[in-house]
Parts: sequence; structure tokens; C-alpha cells
Amino acid sequence: MSDVNAGEISAEGRPSAGAELVQSLAEAANRRPRRKDVRPLAHLLPFVRRHIGDALAAGFFLLFSTSATLGLTAAFKGVIDKGFAKGSGDAVNTAFLGLGAVALVLAVATAARFFFVTRLGERVVADLRRALYGHTLTLDPAFFLKTRTGEVLSRMTTDITIVETLVGTSASVALRNTLSLIGGLGYMAVVSPKLAGFIVLMVPVILAPMFLLGRNVRKLSVAAQDRFADAVGYAGESLDALDTVQAFGREAAADTRFGGAVEAAYKASVRRISARAGMTAVVIVLAFGGITLLLWTGAHLVLSGEMTPGTLAQFALLAIMAAGSVGALGEVWGDVQKAAGAMERISDLLNSEPGIAAPDQPRTLPTPARGAIAFEGVTFAYPGRPDLPALKGFDLVVRPGETVALVGPSGAGKSTVLRLLLRFYDPQAGVVTLDGVDLRAADPAEVRDRMALVAQDSPLFSGSALDNIRFGREDATEEEARAAADAAQATPFINALPQGFDTPVGERAKTLSGGQRQRLAIARALVRNAPILLLDEATSALDAENERLVQKALHDAMSERTTLVIAHRLATVLKADRIVVMEDGRVVEQGTHAELSAQGGLYAKLARLQFGVEAA
Repeated sequence: MSDVNAGEISAEGRPSAGAELVQSLAEAANRRPRRKDVRPLAHLLPFVRRHIGDALAAGFFLLFSTSATLGLTAAFKGVIDKGFAKGSGDAVNTAFLGLGAVALVLAVATAARFFFVTRLGERVVADLRRALYGHTLTLDPAFFLKTRTGEVLSRMTTDITIVETLVGTSASVALRNTLSLIGGLGYMAVVSPKLAGFIVLMVPVILAPMFLLGRNVRKLSVAAQDRFADAVGYAGESLDALDTVQAFGREAAADTRFGGAVEAAYKASVRRISARAGMTAVVIVLAFGGITLLLWTGAHLVLSGEMTPGTLAQFALLAIMAAGSVGALGEVWGDVQKAAGAMERISDLLNSEPGIAAPDQPRTLPTPARGAIAFEGVTFAYPGRPDLPALKGFDLVVRPGETVALVGPSGAGKSTVLRLLLRFYDPQAGVVTLDGVDLRAADPAEVRDRMALVAQDSPLFSGSALDNIRFGREDATEEEARAAADAAQATPFINALPQGFDTPVGERAKTLSGGQRQRLAIARALVRNAPILLLDEATSALDAENERLVQKALHDAMSERTTLVIAHRLATVLKADRIVVMEDGRVVEQGTHAELSAQGGLYAKLARLQFGVEAA
């Protein structure tokens, strides 16, 4: 990287592994306390409202199936009182036919409820997953300086899966059992007001421990999710740099560290499981202890003639149904608490506002594009490093069609110039303009549409070589993509691949060499046909022969557009219209190679060091 003044910042504005570790520790230390309620689940309501038809259908069949379940107890009462008590075969047959009819209705209603509730849950989760990913793509590099990529991936995978369990299963179970509890209690009041009063007294005794213990379960759930996110974050970090880990023989150390993170997540999960198991046991003991006492009271009422055996049987079924609902709610409450914690983390990400965004009424860039660039008194420091500005009163004017090379020692601020031009960040002072328009007044998407970037380590993507070239311009024809590959000297090695341009290149194109990946990245930039070309050590990964060929191709491309070139090797910028020498965030010299060499300043010193070594 040609600019390290940002403090271990990658080409994409991401922190390095060491910086990420420091940020993760700081994040853990400053993590705010979590709320102990389920209010974060309200963030799901907008996603549910988009599919109100399925929601209403699910609600209707939920009520229908609950009513059928309660009707089943009435049919069972009829079997006992009208069938067995009368001793008539016809009465028994009629009673069982009624029981069968109610069971058939219950089966149909339950199946319909399951279908609509599950489909609604899957649709909500799919929309939530897309919204989360889409929003993450809008966040600026400054967000990822303080939030690890692994943490974001954990929210998009693990936390989404937890919410999926809630909306796909647990929510249905919770609603069904809530309605069964309410309906059962109401029906019991009709069947036997005396025993129903006894039940009403028991309910607070059963529910109180559930809510009290549930708070602890949710707290432990959030802790377990955070520990798992730490483990995922470190795994992604180490696998992303697997070559480095292996090169330094740190496999065992990495495994030990990841194992420690996994163990911490496991222990946090065991604490949550223990608390949830204890809560379930307490609720079930209280519920079925109450049912036993209830049946004992009812048996004495039957013996005294105050109720029929069928009524007692019906009431017992209703009581068991209500107790089962309470037990199920106690178990599901843990899922609800866990999902609330996950949804809070997801909402935090969805509510993150990008620091770089289009204004309410963005100014339109002039058409046709000229490619005029100006930096006026720009001072900029990366987030978290306000005391170490990368640029200090930086001034630079680039005329349309001009090729300007930025050179200077590492940490001079060269790559920062490109990042401000791409509007990954905004300066704290001064103005950056493109064709006379302040970048802060323009839409970042429109600004970036006029630029093509080739970084020192340009990431590529899974897919074919053709897909990677077309990433620069989605509507590029195959002929245009092949022409760009020709210009980047990429066609020979692409044609040598098993399927030519259609050959899959693997994740991050790791099946290609560094030089091949760089030529593919150059082709991706050339096919864009942007009026401004940004080259940040674009040929550093190429061998001498390919560098000579690609430099010729780039020289041809530069002649048609405004170009900013960053290079440590001065031999690559000798033909630039103007060379701008930077040091400590400022312009200290500028001119042609001959002019700067004659001045005897910093450029002349750098030239002597490089060309002297090459001559030797």
C-alpha cells in the first residue's frame, strides 16, 4: 500500500487484522447494556405489514384452530354424558361422529394455520435478510473502521437464523398457546365458575416465575450471542489471512485462540441453557401441581352431585390444555427473549446511518463529463485518528485529460487523495470538487460512476473471468469485455484457462497468480470507460515484461481521460504530464521529471535512490 498514514488501512478502507483486534476489544469494553424486554421485536412489524394478506389468513386460521380445539373438549363431554351415561349405542355413535367431525375441522384449520404462519415467517426473514445486506452495502468505510466484518456477518447469519426460528415456529406456538390459554380459561368459567375461580388464583403463581426467570434467560442469551460473534469474527479474520498464518507457523496459536473463543461461547450457551431448563422445570411443576389440586376438588364436586362426570372431564381437559399452554409459553419465552436480543443487534445495524450519503437535493454533475479535479485547502484525518491528519492544507488542481502522478514516501497521504476523490470520506476542512461541483453536494453514486479504480491489491470475485471484467460495467458486451482484456494484456492467460473467458476463477480469484489478478482488475477498470482513471500502484504485481506491456495499454487509456497515478517506482510515472511530490500530507514539489530532478529536492533524492540501485 502506498499510503500507510491512515494507520494500517487497506485499499478498501478496512482495518488490518491487528487494528481489528484493538477495535473489537474497545467495542466489547464500550458495549452498552442491553434492554431486558422484547421491544426490539417491534422492528419486525414493518416487514409483517408488507404481507398483510398472509398475516390476516394466519390470524384467521389461528382463531379457527383454537376454537376447534376448545370444541373438541365439548364433543368429549358429550361422549361421556350423552353416550356412556345413557348406555345407548346410537347415542355413543352420534357422540363419536360429532367428536370425529370436530377433529377433522381441527386438522384442516391447523394445517392452514401452519401453512400461512410458516410462509409469512419465511417471507419476513427473506425480506429482513435482503434489507440488512442492502443497508450494509450503503455504509461507508468509516463504519468498518469501528465494526469488524465478522461482527456484521454474525448479525446477518446467526442472528437472522435466531429470528427465523421465532417468526417461523416460536411465534406461531406462542400465539396458539396464548389463545388456547385465554380461550380455555374463558370456557372453564362457563363450564364451572367455582373451579375457574380457583384457576384464576393459580395463574399469577405460575406466570410470575416465568417472567422473572425469563429476564435472566434473555441476558444470558445476549451474552452467548456476543461470545459467538467474537468467535466468528476471529475465524473470519484468521482464514482471510491464512497464507500469513501458515507462513509464520501460527496455526496452533490461531487454533488455540479460536478454541478459547468457542469455549467462551459454549460456556455462555450452557449458562443460558441451564437457566432456561430451570425456568421450564419450575413452570411445569407449578402448573401440574395446580392441576392435581384442581382435579381433587372437582372429584369431590362430582361426588356431591354438583357437576356431572362429563363436565369434570371437560374441565380437566381444559385445565390440562391451559397448563400445557403455560408450559409451552414458558419454553417459547426463552426463544422470544433470545430473538429479542438478536433483533436488537440487527436493528443496531439497520439503524446505522452512513456518514457518506447523497444530500436531499444533490447537485447534478455537468454533462458531458470533463474530468476536472480540484482539492482546495483540504485537511483530513481518519476516524479515530484526529491528532494525525493524513492531509494538511492540501491543494491540487488536475486539468481535464491531464495525467498527474503522486509520488512521495509512505505515509505522505497519496492514497488518501484517491479515497477523498471517491468520496469514501469527507474532509474536515477544505473542498474537493469534480467538474466544479463540491463532492459533498453531489450523489456519491454519480461521482463514482465517473471514475475507474485499479488499486494495488484489487479484490476480485467468484465467477468467471468474464464476470469479473463485467463487474466494471454490467451492460458491457462480450466484445467490449474482450477488448478491455486485450488492452490489459489479460487475453493470453485467459484463453489458456480450461474454459477461456467462462472459466470460474474461484473465491477472490485465488486460482490466478497475483499478476493475472491485477491484469484482470485493470481490464475491469478499462471496460468502465470512465472519464477519470485512478491507478494506485496498479502494476506493482506484474513482472517486468508484463508491466511494460500493461504500461503501454494504460498509457493509451490515459491519453483519453484524466488520470491520477500513485507509484513508488518512479520509472512508471516518467511520462506523466505532471509529477506531484507529497510529504507529510502536503504538496512540496511539482513539475516534470526533468524539472524536479534539476531542483535537487525530495524527488531528486528519491530518483537517485531508485535509479542508482537499478543502475547498479
